[in-house]
Amino acid sequence: MIAIIGVVLVIGAIACGYLMEHGQLLVLLQPAELIIIMGASIGTILIANPYATIKKLLAGIGGVFGRDSRDKAFYLENLKMLYDLFTFARKNGLPKLEADMDAPEKSSVLSKYPKFLKDHHAVHFLCDTLRMFISGGIEPFDLDQVMELDMEVHHQEAHDPVNALTSTADSLPGLGIVAAVLGVVITMGALGGPPEEIGKKVAAALVGTFLGILMCYGFFGPMAARMSRNIDSESRYFNVLRVGILAFCRGSAPIMAVEFARRGVPDGVRPEFQELENLCRSGGAGKGKKAAAA
Repeated sequence: MIAIIGVVLVIGAIACGYLMEHGQLLVLLQPAELIIIMGASIGTILIANPYATIKKLLAGIGGVFGRDSRDKAFYLENLKMLYDLFTFARKNGLPKLEADMDAPEKSSVLSKYPKFLKDHHAVHFLCDTLRMFISGGIEPFDLDQVMELDMEVHHQEAHDPVNALTSTADSLPGLGIVAAVLGVVITMGALGGPPEEIGKKVAAALVGTFLGILMCYGFFGPMAARMSRNIDSESRYFNVLRVGILAFCRGSAPIMAVEFARRGVPDGVRPEFQELENLCRSGGAGKGKKAAAA
């Protein structure tokens, strides 16, 4: 919602200032210039990136205009999930947990958290790590190194669409110049005609430069920055899972392991210690959502 307001504000401020100087909005409507710039920018994306990156790029652009779902209720639910999982392992033994890690969708614990199961990378991150620990022969320090490696690889892959959009944004001013040069070529061919006609063609050429710069700094650049922040938000979430898993593998009690994880939650959405403890002791994730909303 905030991103949509930002787009409206960018367009509105430019249009308002232009009209205050008695400009004609119809002059800015140059479909040919827009086709040249947008078509060439889409072409550069297709040339420079594989299909998988393009698919992630489209999903990332959609995420720019959505709300970050990783709020206080989200972290409360995930911390409660870790607590339930660690408590189950403590009561029934680690071998019993292995079946849950092999088939998380059938797990008596994880099946209570369908939102978590939808995040396939988070599920693999949790299950693969705990499966390694259950198998034995790996120290917590080495397990931490494996989790850091997994997070780093995922973070780099997640930034591929951001890099694609950033490079496209950087190319837009140049593509605007290309459109302007083509407009100048057309203008030169119209020399000797009516001055009004030549003026219109010059204006159309300059609009090409205007659109390239505007789309670079007003839309594509900010969208790439927002996508990068969304990826950082995801990385902070995985770090919370990592801290909780590591604390449990080092022998901490379930409630203390999730307390370690709670300390990794960003300040703006971090639940209070008493709030988390009451939720874990009560045994209901729904109550945590109500408390976070309140």
